[in-house]
Amino acid sequence: MASDLRDELTCAICTDIYKDPITLICGHSYCRVCITRTWDNQEDREYSCPECRHSFRVRPNLQRAVKLANIVERFLFTHPEQEEVGISCIYCIHSPIPAAKTCLLCEASLCEAHLRVQGKSAEHVLTVPTTSLGNRKCSVHKKVLEYYCSEDAACICVSCRLDGEHMGHQLETMNEASEKKKKKLTNILQKLTSKREKAEKRVQSLQELRREVSEKATGVTEEVTVLIRGIKEQLEALEKRVLSEISKQEEHVSLRVSDLIHQLEIKKEELSRKMGHIEELCNMMDPLTVLQERESDRADYCDTEEGDNEDRERDDNKVHAGDLDVGLISLGL
Repeated sequence: MASDLRDELTCAICTDIYKDPITLICGHSYCRVCITRTWDNQEDREYSCPECRHSFRVRPNLQRAVKLANIVERFLFTHPEQEEVGISCIYCIHSPIPAAKTCLLCEASLCEAHLRVQGKSAEHVLTVPTTSLGNRKCSVHKKVLEYYCSEDAACICVSCRLDGEHMGHQLETMNEASEKKKKKLTNILQKLTSKREKAEKRVQSLQELRREVSEKATGVTEEVTVLIRGIKEQLEALEKRVLSEISKQEEHVSLRVSDLIHQLEIKKEELSRKMGHIEELCNMMDPLTVLQERESDRADYCDTEEGDNEDRERDDNKVHAGDLDVGLISLGL
Protein backbone atom coordinates (compact mmCIF):
# COMPACT_ATOMS: atom_id res chain seq x y z
CA MET A 1 0.00 0.00 0.00
CA ALA A 2 2.78 2.42 0.94
CA SER A 3 4.69 1.40 -2.21
CA ASP A 4 1.67 2.15 -4.41
CA LEU A 5 1.20 5.55 -2.78
CA ARG A 6 4.90 6.27 -3.17
CA ASP A 7 4.60 5.55 -6.91
CA GLU A 8 1.80 8.10 -7.12
CA LEU A 9 3.94 10.65 -5.29
CA THR A 10 7.05 10.10 -7.42
CA CYS A 11 8.26 12.58 -10.04
CA ALA A 12 8.59 10.99 -13.50
CA ILE A 13 11.72 13.00 -14.24
CA CYS A 14 13.92 12.47 -11.15
CA THR A 15 12.09 9.30 -10.01
CA ASP A 16 12.05 10.57 -6.46
CA ILE A 17 9.26 11.80 -4.21
CA TYR A 18 7.99 15.22 -5.22
CA LYS A 19 9.84 18.25 -3.93
CA ASP A 20 7.83 21.48 -4.28
CA PRO A 21 5.39 19.80 -6.69
CA ILE A 22 3.55 21.58 -9.49
CA THR A 23 0.73 20.27 -11.70
CA LEU A 24 0.36 21.11 -15.40
CA ILE A 25 -3.03 21.67 -17.01
CA CYS A 26 -2.76 18.21 -18.58
CA GLY A 27 -2.86 16.74 -15.07
CA HIS A 28 0.71 15.49 -14.73
CA SER A 29 2.81 16.63 -11.80
CA TYR A 30 6.56 17.18 -11.41
CA CYS A 31 9.08 18.70 -9.07
CA ARG A 32 9.38 22.40 -9.83
CA VAL A 33 13.15 22.10 -10.35
CA CYS A 34 12.82 19.04 -12.60
CA ILE A 35 10.30 20.50 -15.07
CA THR A 36 12.13 23.83 -15.07
CA ARG A 37 15.43 22.17 -16.01
CA THR A 38 13.72 20.03 -18.64
CA TRP A 39 12.20 23.05 -20.36
CA ASP A 40 15.42 25.04 -20.05
CA ASN A 41 17.22 22.30 -21.99
CA GLN A 42 14.70 22.27 -24.85
CA GLU A 43 16.48 24.13 -27.65
CA ASP A 44 13.40 24.77 -29.80
CA ARG A 45 11.59 26.33 -26.82
CA GLU A 46 8.43 24.30 -27.58
CA TYR A 47 7.34 23.44 -24.07
CA SER A 48 5.56 20.12 -23.58
CA CYS A 49 4.68 17.61 -20.89
CA PRO A 50 7.37 14.87 -20.72
CA GLU A 51 4.72 12.18 -20.19
CA CYS A 52 1.74 12.94 -22.47
CA ARG A 53 3.60 15.32 -24.83
CA HIS A 54 0.87 17.95 -24.46
CA SER A 55 2.43 21.13 -25.86
CA PHE A 56 2.08 24.70 -24.66
CA ARG A 57 2.26 27.73 -26.94
CA VAL A 58 3.58 29.83 -24.06
CA ARG A 59 5.71 28.55 -21.22
CA PRO A 60 3.28 27.88 -18.34
CA ASN A 61 3.52 29.77 -15.11
CA LEU A 62 4.28 27.09 -12.52
CA GLN A 63 1.96 27.20 -9.52
CA ARG A 64 2.57 25.11 -6.40
CA ALA A 65 0.27 22.10 -6.11
CA VAL A 66 -0.73 22.78 -2.52
CA LYS A 67 -2.86 19.68 -1.92
CA LEU A 68 -0.28 17.37 -3.50
CA ALA A 69 2.48 18.97 -1.43
CA ASN A 70 0.43 18.41 1.74
CA ILE A 71 -0.07 14.75 0.81
CA VAL A 72 3.68 14.33 0.28
CA GLU A 73 4.42 15.90 3.66
CA ARG A 74 1.94 13.62 5.44
CA PHE A 75 3.31 10.58 3.62
CA LEU A 76 6.89 11.31 4.61
CA PHE A 77 5.79 12.04 8.18
CA THR A 78 3.87 8.77 8.54
CA HIS A 79 6.35 6.67 6.52
CA PRO A 80 9.83 7.81 7.55
CA GLU A 81 11.11 4.38 6.61
CA GLN A 82 10.59 5.32 2.97
CA GLU A 83 13.54 7.64 3.28
CA GLU A 84 15.65 5.63 5.71
CA VAL A 85 15.37 1.92 4.84
CA GLY A 86 17.20 0.71 1.71
CA ILE A 87 15.83 -1.67 -0.91
CA SER A 88 16.40 -5.35 -0.10
CA CYS A 89 16.88 -8.35 -2.35
CA ILE A 90 13.57 -10.16 -2.92
CA TYR A 91 15.26 -13.59 -2.72
CA CYS A 92 16.96 -13.01 0.64
CA ILE A 93 13.89 -13.72 2.76
CA HIS A 94 15.41 -14.85 6.06
CA SER A 95 18.07 -12.14 6.30
CA PRO A 96 17.41 -8.93 4.31
CA ILE A 97 20.38 -8.08 2.10
CA PRO A 98 20.62 -4.68 0.36
CA ALA A 99 19.84 -4.90 -3.34
CA ALA A 100 22.61 -4.10 -5.82
CA LYS A 101 20.40 -3.68 -8.89
CA THR A 102 16.73 -3.67 -9.90
CA CYS A 103 15.55 -5.38 -13.09
CA LEU A 104 12.92 -3.28 -14.79
CA LEU A 105 11.61 -6.23 -16.82
CA CYS A 106 11.35 -8.62 -13.89
CA GLU A 107 10.40 -5.80 -11.53
CA ALA A 108 12.70 -7.42 -8.97
CA SER A 109 15.58 -6.16 -6.86
CA LEU A 110 18.65 -8.42 -6.52
CA CYS A 111 21.66 -8.52 -4.24
CA GLU A 112 25.17 -9.13 -5.61
CA ALA A 113 24.95 -12.90 -5.09
CA HIS A 114 21.56 -13.40 -6.76
CA LEU A 115 22.52 -10.91 -9.47
CA ARG A 116 25.37 -13.18 -10.55
CA VAL A 117 22.95 -16.09 -10.78
CA GLN A 118 19.77 -14.46 -12.08
CA GLY A 119 21.09 -11.42 -13.95
CA LYS A 120 23.22 -13.09 -16.65
CA SER A 121 20.47 -12.95 -19.27
CA ALA A 122 20.77 -10.13 -21.82
CA GLU A 123 17.03 -9.58 -21.51
CA HIS A 124 17.41 -8.08 -18.07
CA VAL A 125 17.28 -4.29 -17.91
CA LEU A 126 19.21 -3.38 -14.80
CA THR A 127 19.21 -0.08 -13.00
CA VAL A 128 20.03 1.28 -9.57
CA PRO A 129 17.84 -0.15 -6.80
CA THR A 130 14.42 1.48 -6.84
CA THR A 131 10.84 0.90 -5.79
CA SER A 132 9.47 3.42 -8.29
CA LEU A 133 9.15 0.94 -11.15
CA GLY A 134 6.00 2.51 -12.53
CA ASN A 135 7.81 5.72 -13.31
CA ARG A 136 10.48 3.83 -15.26
CA LYS A 137 7.96 2.54 -17.78
CA CYS A 138 6.35 4.27 -20.73
CA SER A 139 3.00 5.74 -19.77
CA VAL A 140 1.65 4.89 -23.25
CA HIS A 141 3.03 1.41 -24.00
CA LYS A 142 3.78 0.30 -20.41
CA LYS A 143 7.24 -0.84 -21.49
CA VAL A 144 10.60 -0.13 -19.92
CA LEU A 145 12.12 3.22 -20.79
CA GLU A 146 15.34 2.43 -22.67
CA TYR A 147 16.00 5.33 -25.02
CA TYR A 148 16.30 9.08 -24.85
CA CYS A 149 14.90 11.38 -27.54
CA SER A 150 17.15 14.44 -27.63
CA GLU A 151 14.72 16.30 -29.90
CA ASP A 152 11.87 16.08 -27.38
CA ALA A 153 14.06 15.72 -24.27
CA ALA A 154 12.08 12.63 -23.24
CA CYS A 155 12.79 9.05 -22.17
CA ILE A 156 10.96 6.55 -24.38
CA CYS A 157 10.45 2.81 -24.80
CA VAL A 158 11.22 0.60 -27.82
CA SER A 159 7.63 0.93 -29.11
CA CYS A 160 7.90 4.73 -29.08
CA ARG A 161 11.06 4.32 -31.15
CA LEU A 162 9.62 1.93 -33.73
CA ASP A 163 6.07 3.12 -34.28
CA GLY A 164 5.42 5.98 -31.89
CA GLU A 165 5.61 9.74 -32.26
CA HIS A 166 9.37 9.63 -31.75
CA MET A 167 9.98 7.45 -34.82
CA GLY A 168 12.72 8.97 -36.96
CA HIS A 169 13.98 11.23 -34.19
CA GLN A 170 17.57 11.31 -33.02
CA LEU A 171 17.72 8.65 -30.29
CA GLU A 172 20.31 7.10 -28.02
CA THR A 173 20.25 4.77 -25.09
CA MET A 174 19.48 6.25 -21.72
CA ASN A 175 22.93 5.26 -20.46
CA GLU A 176 24.63 7.01 -23.38
CA ALA A 177 22.47 10.10 -22.97
CA SER A 178 23.05 10.04 -19.23
CA GLU A 179 26.84 9.84 -19.68
CA LYS A 180 26.77 12.70 -22.20
CA LYS A 181 24.70 14.81 -19.85
CA LYS A 182 27.01 13.94 -16.95
CA LYS A 183 29.97 15.00 -19.08
CA LYS A 184 28.28 18.32 -19.86
CA LEU A 185 27.35 18.75 -16.22
CA THR A 186 30.94 17.96 -15.22
CA ASN A 187 32.19 20.69 -17.56
CA ILE A 188 29.60 23.08 -16.17
CA LEU A 189 30.56 22.07 -12.65
CA GLN A 190 34.22 22.77 -13.39
CA LYS A 191 33.36 26.20 -14.79
CA LEU A 192 31.11 26.96 -11.83
CA THR A 193 33.80 25.73 -9.44
CA SER A 194 36.32 28.03 -11.11
CA LYS A 195 33.91 30.94 -10.91
CA ARG A 196 33.18 30.18 -7.26
CA GLU A 197 36.91 30.06 -6.47
CA LYS A 198 37.37 33.41 -8.21
CA ALA A 199 34.42 34.79 -6.29
CA GLU A 200 35.88 33.49 -3.01
CA LYS A 201 39.25 35.09 -3.81
CA ARG A 202 37.48 38.32 -4.70
CA VAL A 203 35.54 38.19 -1.42
CA GLN A 204 38.77 37.61 0.51
CA SER A 205 40.43 40.49 -1.36
CA LEU A 206 37.52 42.81 -0.61
CA GLN A 207 37.46 41.72 3.02
CA GLU A 208 41.20 42.49 3.26
CA LEU A 209 40.58 45.86 1.60
CA ARG A 210 37.78 46.59 4.07
CA ARG A 211 40.09 45.67 6.97
CA GLU A 212 42.86 47.93 5.63
CA VAL A 213 40.42 50.81 5.10
CA SER A 214 39.08 50.32 8.63
CA GLU A 215 42.59 50.34 10.12
CA LYS A 216 43.58 53.40 8.10
CA ALA A 217 40.39 55.22 9.08
CA THR A 218 41.08 54.42 12.73
CA GLY A 219 44.63 55.77 12.44
CA VAL A 220 43.53 58.96 10.67
CA THR A 221 40.77 59.44 13.24
CA GLU A 222 43.28 59.22 16.07
CA GLU A 223 45.64 61.69 14.33
CA VAL A 224 42.84 64.18 13.70
CA THR A 225 41.61 63.80 17.28
CA VAL A 226 45.10 64.55 18.64
CA LEU A 227 45.48 67.50 16.25
CA ILE A 228 42.11 69.00 17.13
CA ARG A 229 42.79 68.47 20.84
CA GLY A 230 46.11 70.35 20.48
CA ILE A 231 44.43 73.19 18.58
CA LYS A 232 41.75 73.43 21.27
CA GLU A 233 44.39 73.58 23.99
CA GLN A 234 46.26 76.33 22.13
CA LEU A 235 43.06 78.30 21.59
CA GLU A 236 42.13 77.94 25.25
CA ALA A 237 45.60 79.19 26.30
CA LEU A 238 45.38 82.08 23.82
CA GLU A 239 41.91 82.98 25.05
CA LYS A 240 43.18 82.97 28.62
CA ARG A 241 46.11 85.29 27.77
CA VAL A 242 43.99 87.74 25.74
CA LEU A 243 41.22 87.91 28.34
CA SER A 244 43.84 88.44 31.04
CA GLU A 245 45.37 91.35 29.07
CA ILE A 246 41.95 92.88 28.47
CA SER A 247 41.17 92.57 32.18
CA LYS A 248 44.48 94.24 33.14
CA GLN A 249 43.95 97.16 30.76
CA GLU A 250 40.36 97.52 31.90
CA GLU A 251 41.51 97.70 35.52
CA HIS A 252 44.24 100.23 34.65
CA VAL A 253 41.86 102.55 32.78
CA SER A 254 39.22 102.14 35.48
CA LEU A 255 41.70 103.27 38.17
CA ARG A 256 42.72 106.37 36.19
CA VAL A 257 39.10 107.28 35.53
CA SER A 258 38.27 106.81 39.21
CA ASP A 259 41.15 109.14 40.15
CA LEU A 260 39.88 111.79 37.73
CA ILE A 261 36.38 111.47 39.10
CA HIS A 262 37.70 111.96 42.63
CA GLN A 263 39.57 115.12 41.58
CA LEU A 264 36.50 116.48 39.83
CA GLU A 265 34.38 115.82 42.90
CA ILE A 266 36.81 117.99 44.97
CA LYS A 267 36.67 120.67 42.31
CA LYS A 268 32.88 120.57 42.35
CA GLU A 269 32.88 121.24 46.09
CA GLU A 270 35.26 124.23 45.63
CA LEU A 271 33.09 125.62 42.85
CA SER A 272 29.97 125.18 44.94
CA ARG A 273 31.61 127.15 47.76
CA LYS A 274 32.55 130.03 45.42
CA MET A 275 29.09 130.01 43.87
CA GLY A 276 27.52 130.32 47.32
CA HIS A 277 29.72 133.34 48.18
CA ILE A 278 28.90 135.08 44.90
CA GLU A 279 25.20 134.45 45.36
CA GLU A 280 25.44 136.12 48.78
CA LEU A 281 27.05 139.20 47.20
CA CYS A 282 24.39 139.31 44.55
CA ASN A 283 21.68 139.24 47.18
CA MET A 284 23.20 142.04 49.31
CA MET A 285 21.30 145.34 49.34
CA ASP A 286 24.21 147.43 50.56
CA PRO A 287 26.20 148.80 47.61
CA LEU A 288 29.19 149.56 49.83
CA THR A 289 29.61 145.97 50.88
CA VAL A 290 29.38 144.74 47.31
CA LEU A 291 31.91 147.26 46.10
CA GLN A 292 34.31 146.64 48.94
CA GLU A 293 34.77 142.98 47.79
CA ARG A 294 38.45 142.48 47.13
CA GLU A 295 39.62 142.67 43.55
CA SER A 296 41.78 139.58 44.10
CA ASP A 297 38.65 137.53 44.80
CA ARG A 298 37.08 138.78 41.60
CA ALA A 299 40.19 137.81 39.64
CA ASP A 300 39.98 134.37 41.21
CA TYR A 301 36.42 134.10 40.00
CA CYS A 302 37.42 135.10 36.47
CA ASP A 303 40.26 132.56 36.40
CA THR A 304 37.79 129.78 37.07
CA GLU A 305 36.60 129.50 33.44
CA GLU A 306 40.14 129.41 32.03
CA GLY A 307 41.14 126.82 34.64
CA ASP A 308 38.16 124.71 33.75
CA ASN A 309 39.20 124.58 30.12
CA GLU A 310 42.76 123.57 31.04
CA ASP A 311 41.56 120.92 33.50
CA ARG A 312 39.13 119.48 30.90
CA GLU A 313 41.88 119.17 28.31
CA ARG A 314 44.23 117.58 30.84
CA ASP A 315 41.58 115.12 32.03
CA ASP A 316 40.67 114.14 28.46
CA ASN A 317 44.31 113.49 27.69
CA LYS A 318 44.62 111.30 30.77
CA VAL A 319 41.59 109.23 29.81
CA HIS A 320 42.65 108.78 26.19
CA ALA A 321 46.15 107.85 27.21
CA GLY A 322 44.75 105.13 29.43
CA ASP A 323 42.34 103.68 26.84
CA LEU A 324 42.46 99.95 26.00
CA ASP A 325 45.57 99.22 23.94
CA VAL A 326 44.07 97.17 21.05
CA GLY A 327 47.46 96.82 19.43
CA LEU A 328 48.93 95.24 22.54
CA ILE A 329 45.95 92.91 22.80
CA SER A 330 46.35 91.90 19.13
CA LEU A 331 49.97 90.92 19.71
CA GLY A 332 48.73 88.18 22.02
CA LEU A 333 46.72 86.55 19.22
